[in-house]
Order: sequence, then structure tokens, then C-alpha cells
Amino acid sequence: LGVRAVIAESYERIHRSNLIGMGVLPLQYPDGANAQSLGLTGEESFGITGITRLNDGAIPATVHVTAGDPEFDALVRIDTPGEAEYYRHGGIMQYVLRSLL
Repeated sequence: LGVRAVIAESYERIHRSNLIGMGVLPLQYPDGANAQSLGLTGEESFGITGITRLNDGAIPATVHVTAGDPEFDALVRIDTPGEAEYYRHGGIMQYVLRSLL
């Protein structure tokens, strides 16, 4: 579908885990912020920087999001090293396939 990240106010555990399992980055708005308070309409193109720190084995606490004029730091909701591995591989299926080779 081409979706690379989802930004939400909060996540249920299973929804967040499913996103990671499909290789989609779950991000959360900063405390007290939401799409409306940031002036987002859904028409923006989003740029996300800082996630490449995952490639170094770290899980960044936040990434920088640019959505036209609004800019903010979003919380990265990859909560465990195992989830980070799944995300690094593009999802759980790719992780399993690569581990078989």
C-alpha cells in the first residue's frame, strides 16, 4: 500500500504490534498534541528523519516529523529490541524468510 508510518494519539497493543509486523513505523504525537492542534488536515506530505538510528542497533525515543509548515518530534512506538529487528527487516515475514537463508 505504500504506507511507511502511522502517526496516532495512542495505540492498542495489538494494533501497534501489527503495524511493526507489516514493516510500518508506529509513531505517536507528543503529549497533549494531535492532528487538530498541530493544524494537520491529512493533505500534507510527511517527512520523517532520525529513524535510521535503528540501523545502528539503537531505538530512538523520537523522530522529527515535517508536514509542510508544522514540524514536531513524534514518539517512536517500537518498544522492544525484538520489534526493532522486525522493523529493520521490513516486517516479521521478511525477518523469518531472511533467518531461513
